[in-house]
Amino acid sequence: MEYRGHELSANVSMLFTELPYPERFAAAAQAGFGVVESWWPFAVPDPSASEIDDFVRTVRGAGVTLGALNFYGGDIAGGERGVASHPDRQEQLAANISAMVGIAERTGCRLFNLLYGQLDDRWSPDEQAKTALDAIRSAAAGVGALGGTVLIEPLTEGLNGRYPLLTADDVLEVIRGVGADNLSLLFDMFHLGSNGVDLLATAASVPVAHVQLADSPGRGEPGSGSLPIAATLDALKAAGYQGVAACEYKPTTDTLTSLAWLD
Repeated sequence: MEYRGHELSANVSMLFTELPYPERFAAAAQAGFGVVESWWPFAVPDPSASEIDDFVRTVRGAGVTLGALNFYGGDIAGGERGVASHPDRQEQLAANISAMVGIAERTGCRLFNLLYGQLDDRWSPDEQAKTALDAIRSAAAGVGALGGTVLIEPLTEGLNGRYPLLTADDVLEVIRGVGADNLSLLFDMFHLGSNGVDLLATAASVPVAHVQLADSPGRGEPGSGSLPIAATLDALKAAGYQGVAACEYKPTTDTLTSLAWLD
């Protein structure tokens, strides 16, 4: 499935939620997606071997490619947005890196989104920043042995509490601080656009390894808001981006009907 010259992938944590999670992979394939991605699919950072086996079997059974996967981000449903910056969560993240490498080896996934984490008054901003840089460096080293890339994304201001990365420049500063070669901005149109970032200018000037799309306001499918999604994809293509564009939106109707924007 393509749009504006970009292959599309389906984020099954947000699309096909009419179905139980394991059934969404096959539903994505039936809808025409050859590539899928997901948030961390387990409740804990270090799932059992049988849980990982089931996940890998589900992906393979659907006949899709796992293009990207989120690292463990804490209690996402409860409002957490990452643990990388939290000193008391580093053992969890270390275990998660090991689990992620094992999944990557078996699925071929090579793009991994690591959420930074919200600011917490239990530690100083400097301590949290240093913790995050060390954690991101460890994640990059872990997946780097497989040729993997760690993605860092800004999140929407006001939506996720005290998440400190709001713009592409915020992410690029973190990437420079880590100093690893296998790090990249995750170009999420919804988050960047909602924060007032110029999508076209950023697409033309900042190297990216992965793109996600949703409209704003509302985070629905393209056309449900006011972002210049088609023009931004064109700008990314003109700048040399050759990766997929992931549909990471909340359908305003059922998922299959929401795909009408492709027409």
